[in-house]
Amino acid sequence: MAKKQESTAVEATKIDARIPEGVLAEKWSNYKAHQKLVNPSNKRRLDIIVVGTGLAGSSAAASMAELGFNVLNFCIQDSPRRAHSIAAQGGINAAKNYQNDGDSVYRLFYDTIKGGDYRAREANVYRLAEVSNGIIDQCVAQGVPFAREYGGLLDNRSFGGAQVSRTFYAKGQTGQQLLLGAYSALSRQVGKGAVKLFSRYEMLDVVIIDGRARGIIARNLVSGKIERFFAHAVVVGSGGYGNTFFLSTNAMTSNASAAVQMYKKGAYISNPAYCQIHPTCIPVHGETQSKLTLMSESLRNDGRIWVPKLKEDAEAIRAGKKKATDLKEDERDYYLERRYPAFGNLVPRDVASRAAKERCDAGYGVGNTGLAVYLDFSSSIERLGENTIRARYGNLFQMYEKIVDENPYKMPMMIYPAIHYTMGGVWVDYELQTSVKGLFCIGEANFSDHGANRLGASALMQGLADGYFVLPYTIQNYLADQIQVPRLSTDLPEFDQAEKGIRAKIEKIMKIQGDTSVDSIHRELGLIMWDFVGMGRNKAGLETALEKIKAVRHEFWTKVYVPGVSTDLNVELEKALRMADFIEIGELIARDALMREESCGGHFREEYQTPDGEALRNDEEFSFASCWKFNGEGEEPELLKEALDYEFVHRQQRNYKA
Repeated sequence: MAKKQESTAVEATKIDARIPEGVLAEKWSNYKAHQKLVNPSNKRRLDIIVVGTGLAGSSAAASMAELGFNVLNFCIQDSPRRAHSIAAQGGINAAKNYQNDGDSVYRLFYDTIKGGDYRAREANVYRLAEVSNGIIDQCVAQGVPFAREYGGLLDNRSFGGAQVSRTFYAKGQTGQQLLLGAYSALSRQVGKGAVKLFSRYEMLDVVIIDGRARGIIARNLVSGKIERFFAHAVVVGSGGYGNTFFLSTNAMTSNASAAVQMYKKGAYISNPAYCQIHPTCIPVHGETQSKLTLMSESLRNDGRIWVPKLKEDAEAIRAGKKKATDLKEDERDYYLERRYPAFGNLVPRDVASRAAKERCDAGYGVGNTGLAVYLDFSSSIERLGENTIRARYGNLFQMYEKIVDENPYKMPMMIYPAIHYTMGGVWVDYELQTSVKGLFCIGEANFSDHGANRLGASALMQGLADGYFVLPYTIQNYLADQIQVPRLSTDLPEFDQAEKGIRAKIEKIMKIQGDTSVDSIHRELGLIMWDFVGMGRNKAGLETALEKIKAVRHEFWTKVYVPGVSTDLNVELEKALRMADFIEIGELIARDALMREESCGGHFREEYQTPDGEALRNDEEFSFASCWKFNGEGEEPELLKEALDYEFVHRQQRNYKA
């Protein structure tokens, strides 16, 4: 066991993550053995609100209803089946070791800690690895059609940051199939009456009574009506804040509003600077584009990434004088294989993204803009045959061809990094409870498991782990003391005050009637975020970003134009309310990145890098999770710190070269 490392520089307010005592591998078992429980007859007396119907939200709502709680589940889409989890393509990790290639719970734990650049909480990550195998069993029982080998066993493939095959998949539709499994479990509970589903509703505020979350205010997006809902506990699984950057791989309805409203009611936002740039996205093609399309990381199993060795060839390709297929093998620079021989094309996402940016910045990029590299399958097609590649990735290839109008079986794909996932989010303790009692946060919306960089195929693992196997235990530890609390009236002053605040905000936005659309302002914010708070950050750029974000805030509140009325379906009003929150999150991201004077994972400060251009951590001063506390409108937030003291892992410089 490695000696415990003390975070000497963490001197701010002590934040208690409520991590159980004991040996790492026994913490979760000991917690479950001693937690408080709610007996079946009492569960019927308790109401739980779950916001979100992605993998985390659907699995949590279904699981808690199965236990006997009354659940109110809120879905921003017209159906839970349209939650953004459906877009996940490549797979879900678990430590089954079916390949007998050396995998284990500990190895999955360590790969995740290392992949996050030693900026995650040990106990949470080990628990995630520990429950991962149960997720696969659960999903198989639900009928999720995982790929199978010839003999009928579940198949696995490799993902970045690992040297074993632990990723279970269903072609390039893994998220969709897992979501259908969770949706089937949810639908069963809806049919039984244990879950009341509210589709096309958006949470606009959380209601706090005597220091505890007791409900939410939500807007019916079809009628425009603002409604009140009570619960003994509130669970938020609303996804990440990647759309702050405007262009991202997130669905258009993905937003940060629930997180911002929780933040303004006392929940901390933790590590907002940790934004993941995914290396395999279809490059931006024009100024009118509103979102980006992801090409699954699984493609890096059989696709090789390269750029021309010579700048002249890259220039000729950009000018349309040459094609990728004109270059012979010795004229191609397979730069990931050259730089990282041990992991090759399967390095973690942050490493692959920075490497692509470096090659393009140096003048070796391809495509019309020069902001693209090649993902080439010619070697695999020659070795395995086109039918095998088609069976593994057919729907992904079809999607690429529809968007780009090129056949990826004949021509290499063009890819470039883009904003994808957010490792930061609402701070939660070991029980997934925020700093507000009774307010829980799960899935991508929280910060807990991935540190500074998420390994591919771990998002689905975390979402389902939280919903199926963690929250159903931990929330009981809280609710056991709430059995005597009656169902409170939504006419209480706290509900009145929350709704009054929302109506005032809506009225203020509707009265501006300026000359600038929400999308225009959002695009402006996105460009600031990408240019100054993107893959490469520095002190001067971050300070510039903070000044420019102030200007965007002023522009929004003086010039935005929202047509229509607030008492009816109004998509522009929806976007405007979210835009106000994107500005808040954008400022927090830049502020957090400026404070963290080191490089780690997806947070790359150009001033802090190794001689080889890799991320250079500062464990003496920054071994903590930053926790930002809201201090009021117009006031600077307060920085609190949760020390990340490692008892069982020894921090070291990440190395994917050997």
